Amino acid sequence: MKRILFALLALTFSLLACSRNVPNTSADPTLALTHEDIERTYILHIPSSYDESKPTPLVLSFHGGGGNAENQRRVSGFNDLSDENGFIVVYPNGTGRLEDTILTWNGGNCCGYAVANNIDDVGFIRALVAELQSQYNIDPKRIYATGFSNGGIMSYRLACDAADIFAAIGAVSGTLNYDQCQPSQPVSVIHIHGTDDTHLPYNGGRGDDSLTQVDYKSVDETLDFWLNFDQCNLTPAKESFDDVQHESYSGCANESDIELYAIVGGKHAWPGSDGPAGPNGDEPTQSISASKLIWEFFAAHPKP
Repeated sequence: MKRILFALLALTFSLLACSRNVPNTSADPTLALTHEDIERTYILHIPSSYDESKPTPLVLSFHGGGGNAENQRRVSGFNDLSDENGFIVVYPNGTGRLEDTILTWNGGNCCGYAVANNIDDVGFIRALVAELQSQYNIDPKRIYATGFSNGGIMSYRLACDAADIFAAIGAVSGTLNYDQCQPSQPVSVIHIHGTDDTHLPYNGGRGDDSLTQVDYKSVDETLDFWLNFDQCNLTPAKESFDDVQHESYSGCANESDIELYAIVGGKHAWPGSDGPAGPNGDEPTQSISASKLIWEFFAAHPKP
């Protein structure tokens, strides 16, 4: 049964790893870093405007469960925003039984190989940030994490265990699924999620189309944790347009903020991408660009 399940996972995730987005990435190297005797890899994009004399923001963008760094680069389109706005973007690879496909992140209770093998992904990301800081002029007040699905879950784990590094995180279709979350300081959060997500449900639990056995935390439970920890004003400013309901919470500690974009009727997708992640993926809304909103939120929320 496990072999059959793994085969199904491999087929589904290999399909989801495809994308119709094909940005110009010819200059982006795939680099390696050994952590805990495991060679970890990542794709690095340096904007043409990079000036080693100026502190530069750093964004880490995490793929979803079963995907890889190449998939996240294509789906998110962060390279274009990097070139337009002058930040460095890195797409790390998770781990798995295969070399570069069906990769996952240890976000706490999810997901897959990374959790089953207790992979130290937080330690790997700390080492990766330190490696990049040794080679580039990274602004320590402007380091950010974002990701899709399991990558969003990983971003929340980093907010819990590496709040000393990350000023803000952005999660798309991924909630906080780490029971030991004890942040050392406030972190700003932007969360984007479809209300009809059948993989990682907006209201929590096991999705009808989920390939894991995880009871996911809901969006409300996730944001309640951060609203309380960041000591925010619990009455949000609200606006609605197209298929989007937007809530923003201000007055939080250390100049942090919390924002939610709920895609009414939206499913498991990265809003603004030019199609689903693969033949079995969900169609994204075009009402907003998740990447653009996340970068604008990051740019407005450095560490104080």
